[in-house]
Amino acid sequence: MARYTGPMTKKSRRYGVDLKGNDKNFEKRPYPPGEHGRGRIKESEYLLQLREKQKARYYYGVLEKQFRRYYEEATRRDGLTGENLLILLELRVDNVVYRGGFARTRAEARQMVSHRHVTVNGRSTNIPSYRVKPGDVVQIREKSRQSQAVVGSLEVFGSRDVPGWLSTDVDQFSVTVVEAPLRSQIDAPVTEQMIVELYSK
Repeated sequence: MARYTGPMTKKSRRYGVDLKGNDKNFEKRPYPPGEHGRGRIKESEYLLQLREKQKARYYYGVLEKQFRRYYEEATRRDGLTGENLLILLELRVDNVVYRGGFARTRAEARQMVSHRHVTVNGRSTNIPSYRVKPGDVVQIREKSRQSQAVVGSLEVFGSRDVPGWLSTDVDQFSVTVVEAPLRSQIDAPVTEQMIVELYSK
């Protein structure tokens, strides 16, 4: 499946937020890339809405058609569409691996899932978009626990807060989904209402 594989720092600089996580290159140059990166851009309402949508897409690492499907499902659910959209994205298994502290970035978490280093309730999965639900236990396979990615992530584990809707057991290399996240527990740097306005046109 096609996926953006270019430098994430460039996208972070374009949208003004660290989309990768702990991106030191973004911290050095927090302005848009390119020759005219420091110039002023006329920001229309459409541009702002499109920017929020693209920001969310790159933040969670999903494609346009996939993102649109998440939005359409969010509209069918009770409650606020924007919040529903973020909750659906947070419940992806690759995001849970990242949020639980077993990967340094979402891209790394996605690769771990794709290479079958992760199980859900004891069953192996290689689908990063697999949706977990309350009560599910996501665990790193025993053979994969000494991999460089997992060990490296656990070295910086203490510097990242695990959200309250997850419970991590470092000794068992597992993270349990306690409940579905609330909007207040999602720290995505996205104004979801602008995404809803963009798709509502």
